[in-house]
Amino acid sequence: MEHDELAARFEGHRGRLRDLAYRMLGSPAEAEDAVQETWLRLARADADGVANLGGWLTTVTSRVCLDLLRSRGARREELTADGVPERADTAAEADPEGEALLVDSVGRALLVVLDRLAPAERVAFVLHDMFAVPFDEIAPVVDRSTVTTKKLASRARRKVRGGGAAPQAELARHRRLVEAFLAAARAGDIDGVLAVLAPDVVRRADRAAIPGDRPTEVRGAGTVAREIAAFGRAAGFAEPALVDGAVGLVVAPYGRLRLAIAVTVAGDRIAAYELVADPDRLARLDITLLP
Repeated sequence: MEHDELAARFEGHRGRLRDLAYRMLGSPAEAEDAVQETWLRLARADADGVANLGGWLTTVTSRVCLDLLRSRGARREELTADGVPERADTAAEADPEGEALLVDSVGRALLVVLDRLAPAERVAFVLHDMFAVPFDEIAPVVDRSTVTTKKLASRARRKVRGGGAAPQAELARHRRLVEAFLAAARAGDIDGVLAVLAPDVVRRADRAAIPGDRPTEVRGAGTVAREIAAFGRAAGFAEPALVDGAVGLVVAPYGRLRLAIAVTVAGDRIAAYELVADPDRLARLDITLLP
């Protein structure tokens, strides 16, 4: 096959491969690198002997992503000045609007939850549940039997989907309340925030979540509502999720978890919420998607 023809055929698959790699890696820069590596491997291969180019490219991209996920896990994550694990990714700085669109297309909460999966679990889940790849084609990618691959995806699915302890109707009611709180916070609508807070609401926070000059506990709807201006920009990076089985919020700029908000509801108001940013505490939280 001529080089130009091969390149043209590859370009026809590039968008899907990039989407696949982004969901596996959560980083536009790494996703582009994975797709480029796939092209290099194709250029070196005997393309005339590839009967199903789309399937071949999906397999190779998935293997490249799996290697990247494993090497990422083996590296010691450097801490920022705030003590939060940071993953190097210059794409956000180079094109913040472009990455914001990518994040919105996938969902911040989903990216946060996917990032908590083991590499093989993430690859199996993304391939099967998001791209409908059969298990017998996924098994060679993760170097497992088909039966074990099904178990990998099932385990990942439980971690992603979770399930709150509360009845579905109650979860739906709490979600509407938290979404109203978030919408008011984004708009800087103090009256809207007050409408969903209990009069004696309590806001707690670990020290990593707030500036040093602010108290870790604040009481009273008026005082708590006035803090919303400080929450401001962070609210734009927030999305509802289940936090330890209850409806809460994750704040995830560029899809990377920075803050979790655990919400306590009493009746039809928010009775308390806690801001969690300490890395050890974040790692212990059970964060899953809302049903």
